[in-house]
Amino acid sequence: MLTEIRIDGLGVISTATAQFHAGLTCLTGETGAGKTMVVTSLHLLSGARADAGRVRLGASRAVVEGRFTIDDVNDAARAEVAQVLEAAAAEQDDDGSVIAIRTVGSDGRSRAHLGGRGVPASVLADFTAPLLTVHGQNDQLRLQRPDQQLSALDRFAGDAVGALLRKYQVLRRSWLDARTELLERTARSRELALEAERLEHSLNEIDAIAPEPGEDARIVDEVRRLSDLDSLREAAATAHGALAGPADAPEDGSGALEALGAARARIEAADDPALVALAPRLADAIAVVVDVTTELSGYLSDLPSDPGALDSLLTRQAELKTLTRKYAPDIDGVLAWAQEARTRLGSLDVSEEALAKLAAEVDTAAERVREAAKKLSAARTKAAGKLATAVSAELGGLAMGKARLEVEVRPMLAGAQDSAPLTVDGKELHAGSTGVDEAEFRLAAHSGAQSLPLSKSASGGELSRVMLALEVVLAGSEHGATMVFDEVDAGVGGRAAVEIGRRLARLARTHQVIVVTHLPQVAAFADTHLVVDKSDDGKGTVNSGVRALTNDERVVELARMLAGLDDTETGRAHAEELLATARAEKAGAEVATR
Repeated sequence: MLTEIRIDGLGVISTATAQFHAGLTCLTGETGAGKTMVVTSLHLLSGARADAGRVRLGASRAVVEGRFTIDDVNDAARAEVAQVLEAAAAEQDDDGSVIAIRTVGSDGRSRAHLGGRGVPASVLADFTAPLLTVHGQNDQLRLQRPDQQLSALDRFAGDAVGALLRKYQVLRRSWLDARTELLERTARSRELALEAERLEHSLNEIDAIAPEPGEDARIVDEVRRLSDLDSLREAAATAHGALAGPADAPEDGSGALEALGAARARIEAADDPALVALAPRLADAIAVVVDVTTELSGYLSDLPSDPGALDSLLTRQAELKTLTRKYAPDIDGVLAWAQEARTRLGSLDVSEEALAKLAAEVDTAAERVREAAKKLSAARTKAAGKLATAVSAELGGLAMGKARLEVEVRPMLAGAQDSAPLTVDGKELHAGSTGVDEAEFRLAAHSGAQSLPLSKSASGGELSRVMLALEVVLAGSEHGATMVFDEVDAGVGGRAAVEIGRRLARLARTHQVIVVTHLPQVAAFADTHLVVDKSDDGKGTVNSGVRALTNDERVVELARMLAGLDDTETGRAHAEELLATARAEKAGAEVATR
């Protein structure tokens, strides 16, 4: 619910603050006082395009600030709003309300804030969408558009259509994806075949060389080793000879191992305990020398004796380099590329069999979409009759007793350039995101009149009443949303005006309703009456403000609206009678609904 709005520098309004409450609030005032600026400010809070021409003359910017509460809306709307607030990192005030701000500079630049955070204007639109519906005169014109009429029908049908529409949309997305893939494969079959051929050639080259993980690094180490083979063999042989004695005469006793053995024997043969105590240490030294001698023997035996081993390694290294030059910096990268290439190759099946299989999948998906579309159309057709009956009944209460609304649901034929036509019952239809249907509201304004599309049959006043009747019907049992009507009573008067007041009051039992009106018959039904006053400082500067009226002030304002009779006893008496009648009818309606 909208609880407060503050306007600075917008149109003729310098500064104005208005408090809003539950029920029906009417805004009245002299022509040109700035009533429409209140609706314009709500449009700005709803994310509408900013117009620098709306900034007050001489002001650098216009600022609109609105305070909303979300505890009084239905669960679905509350969840939607909470999601927007979380995504924007917006914060609620201590009382749970949320402040939305829109600023429009005289240079046309616009800024938006939500819950203390700077956000794009589109986020304000997402935030207010489930909370606020503004019906201006342009919105009445939008009611003539087929897409808006279909949306209204779906809102009326509720989940009976909503569930079928969601299923249709999921199936349609799968069908379009499969269809796109088939078209791309067919159109790119030659290109994909060349790509598959290149991948196969590359994989055959890699498989022929058959590299192993890390093999290039190991070969580098081995080549370095073989390049120093003679010096390595000489060093190992010299060390081995020093420990075990010359390889050609190890028995001559010149090796360190023989010398250590002799030293240990001498010490063990001595009688001095201190000398004998050194024998274990010599034994340890002999064990270490034996181990090193054994390892040196193994090292010498492992050294390649084939003089062509180095050439073989260099040849293998050259083979690996042909791969690393083409596919990756190292062999591990080459193997990873090969794995990705095999995966890609597996998805490039452009054979006739593969295309035929995919085409069959597309046909199956199309059949599912076709069946879902037919069920959706049937549900809409059923709901259309109920909507037409309900709105026609409401029109009867709006002084259009002989008027009849018809809601026609018909298939949308596919155009010549339709990218994805769907054949349904032998007809090629446009399968849009909302189904294969279009809706048309037709109005027979009086008994015996031919029903015609709203754009051709409804006057401004009739269109206003059709829109109001539709909103009353669509309101159903939903609670909490704020509805704003800008001169919904344009072009009507007399009994029709009274009936509009009654319907708005009834709608206000389940919604917060804000109405800009010039008719006293409508304003008399208000729970809260606000007036937009215009003042002139005598120097050509006009300023407007918004204030709430007391009961006595309401009588004066209603008398003014009654052909300017505010300064006459007759006008005030008429206004008091009008207020009393409206209050009695509202009280009776409340009792009847309990």
